[in-house]
Amino acid sequence: MSFENELDAILVKGKEKAARDILKSVEDAYGEIPYVFQFMQDNPEILITKVLHNNAIQRSSGLDAKTIELISVAVSAAMRCSHCLKLHIRIATNMGIPDDQIAAAVFLAGNLASASVLATATRHLDEEREICRVCEIGSEACEINGENQG
Repeated sequence: MSFENELDAILVKGKEKAARDILKSVEDAYGEIPYVFQFMQDNPEILITKVLHNNAIQRSSGLDAKTIELISVAVSAAMRCSHCLKLHIRIATNMGIPDDQIAAAVFLAGNLASASVLATATRHLDEEREICRVCEIGSEACEINGENQG
């Protein structure tokens, strides 16, 4: 459905009916309603705008549904969101994505998360080496440890 059609449907149905229909279509597509959408169901404006935003991102991505789901698995794993990860593994499985591809997405996420930890920590370590522990100024400019030491 196009963005314009989604907006038209919301205007015709009204926000409460549109929100109920959105939840039904999500359940039909995923086999369940994600918790965050259940939480939003009492606030149709937030639910509708969240789903419109999600749909716009997916439509503009140029990615197929299985690739989007594998990315969702990987991001959920990297963020360590167990609720999201369980949901996206179930959705991926229901979409027919093989377990080895789901596992590959998890392993890639773990590898990137590990690299992120290492990159961040080693950069901070390098930056801290350049700072005088006494005056907290860059070592080269520091009168205690730098060139101006006299």
